[in-house]
Amino acid sequence: MNRAIAANRIWTTAVLAVSLLLGGCTASPAVDTGTQPPAGGGGQSSNGPDKPQTEKPAPQPERAQNPEPVQIQMGKVTAVRLADPQKGWVGGNGWIARTDDGGKHWTGQYQGPGLVKQLFALNENDAWAALADKEESMGPYRLIHTENGGKTWSDAGEVPNAGFLHFVSKTEAYSGDAKTTDGGQTWTKLGVPDQLVGEPYFRAEGIGWAVTQSPNEIQVQRTGDGGQSWQPVWKTSTAVPATGAIIRSAGKEDAWVELIGGSGMSQTSYSVFHTSDGGKQWRTVIANSTAGAGPAPGIPADQAQGKTNKGSKPGPLYVVSPEVAFMGGQCPACDKPNTIGWTRDGGKTWTVGKQELTGYGPALLAMADAERGWWLTTDNTDPSVMYTTSDGGQSWTKVYTFGKPE
Repeated sequence: MNRAIAANRIWTTAVLAVSLLLGGCTASPAVDTGTQPPAGGGGQSSNGPDKPQTEKPAPQPERAQNPEPVQIQMGKVTAVRLADPQKGWVGGNGWIARTDDGGKHWTGQYQGPGLVKQLFALNENDAWAALADKEESMGPYRLIHTENGGKTWSDAGEVPNAGFLHFVSKTEAYSGDAKTTDGGQTWTKLGVPDQLVGEPYFRAEGIGWAVTQSPNEIQVQRTGDGGQSWQPVWKTSTAVPATGAIIRSAGKEDAWVELIGGSGMSQTSYSVFHTSDGGKQWRTVIANSTAGAGPAPGIPADQAQGKTNKGSKPGPLYVVSPEVAFMGGQCPACDKPNTIGWTRDGGKTWTVGKQELTGYGPALLAMADAERGWWLTTDNTDPSVMYTTSDGGQSWTKVYTFGKPE
């Protein structure tokens, strides 16, 4: 009898121990999947990274952010970056989330102060986010970094300006006229030419590009020594001055230069030029003049305008390779403002896609290669929406609707 009671007690104790052990292994739920409900009170597109360089160990910052997963409300999307067609990040006001299935489902990874102005990823593990204290801020921004795919985020320093942030290794990065070699802890200001228009673009090996202008002429200049000296590699007469410039590059000899012209009547004129041989030869990719904004910049008054993109103002420019680039167009006066076009031959030809999407805010674009990518539309009142393509932009499929803007 006593032996039976003792055996019973041992069996009961063992069952309780196993139950407690299993109960302690239950994982926290991630962000809701599918279409997210409206917010109830409680979130610059550009080309990929340069070839990674030999790197030195980065300083070890404090672990500053949340372990995964994090319950967040994903509102208006302000930044996007993909690591491959299936994996990537989006961010907004106080949040960052990751997908591993092409945007169908999202896991919250960061919730805290700061509006996500930019995201950049070297691969599926190493990514950075630049956080602003207010939307209109032009920097400096707080910089956070993950090296485990977003499971944890750490303070990594700051970004000194609003330039295009791109890392070429875990420690070396560029943003406008600034360079860091310690992962963002400190930055060195690089030399730029006089009469600069817009922001310069620097990359590894000391290569840099910049747009300058004088009366009736626009120049593109190039450096091979990190900004210590500059040489003009192209100049063109122009009917109108450039008011801004955006430069992207897909290689040491490659540069895509977007010139912004005048604005008026909710329209903005712009042009895109391309070189793939270090600036020896240039091709006009797009020249968009409008009735309200005037002639496209960088085009002589007596020259035909050439190829055009759809829309009355420029959308995001994303360079995939020296041959392939995509660019959005926007029409604020249209019911469906967002369109997209592309080239597959370095700018010799330009194809305008037939699809038109809603959303009156800035569009966001991220391409994994010539065929696959993400396109996000935003709005100040309606939810941001993510679309994907697998046929080079000819068709886009809606995969996720985020929450309404806060």
